Amino acid sequence: MPHPQFDRDRLIVKPLAARVHDLTLDCLLPLDSPADFDHPSISILAERLNAAKAFGAARILMMGAHVLRAGTQRHLIDLMDRGLITLIAMNGAGPIHDWEFALIGASTESVAKYVRTGEFGLWTETGRMNDAINTGAKAGIGLGEAIGKAIQEGDFPHKEISILAAAYRLRVPVTVHIGIGYDILHEHPNADGAALGAASYTDFLIFAEHVRNLEKGILFSFGTAVMGPEIYLKALAMARNVAHQEGKRIADFTTAVLDLIPLGDDYHTQAPKTDPRYYYRPWKTILVRTVADGGASYYIAGDHRRTLPALRRAAIRADFESA
Repeated sequence: MPHPQFDRDRLIVKPLAARVHDLTLDCLLPLDSPADFDHPSISILAERLNAAKAFGAARILMMGAHVLRAGTQRHLIDLMDRGLITLIAMNGAGPIHDWEFALIGASTESVAKYVRTGEFGLWTETGRMNDAINTGAKAGIGLGEAIGKAIQEGDFPHKEISILAAAYRLRVPVTVHIGIGYDILHEHPNADGAALGAASYTDFLIFAEHVRNLEKGILFSFGTAVMGPEIYLKALAMARNVAHQEGKRIADFTTAVLDLIPLGDDYHTQAPKTDPRYYYRPWKTILVRTVADGGASYYIAGDHRRTLPALRRAAIRADFESA
């Protein structure tokens, strides 16, 4: 006997105009934002990023949604436009911020405020993302491409700051890796679990195919403590499985984690299980285990609003100096 299920038709969904937004376009950093962050590994990563580009290897940037809330959109778009980043991987919250900024020039609601009234996440215009995902799934395209296409071809007044729209124009994959029930889209009556799963799984396979080209390449992880390390771990196992069959290796590449947690300088050996930091996946997965056969890894602690622009600026400078 099937268990009772929540009746979504009983929900009241309100327009975004009724919501108080915590962020507006004012939070977005200009491309010429002041250089106020320095770290010795930034220049090394910039050189390796340009070397990966010259070699034609993968340049992957995984990110949590807070990287968008930090206002780095223009810098990410410019990195794609210059061919420095060949794939961006996001969790399910990233496209929501991207969609809302492109549509109304604002994003982010107070969980504390709206969860008390039962309004959290239930906004009409945001829920329309499900329609784009459903259409994309039927066409066999990934979740990121489906949203990017909808923004680029739709009536979005601020589409110029949309990462997904820019990626769609530039033919750079943005892969979106969801967990069912994680995102506010899943509250809505038009959410189709099969479509969400199919579109996000398509993105995972796109990501895994990109990882096949990681030899001599570089992978960045900005502020993603669970999604990024986990999809990377599985994709790398798949890619190495096929590489071994072909007599190839995926071992000589660079990884970098840029996040807020101070790890200290001894991050090339994973923390012992008695240390709570052992369970911080970026450390043991990205910085230690997956580069143990010949790769190199770097950790930089800092606010994304400072570290990502600093990396972009250094990469442009390294490209100029090598020309």
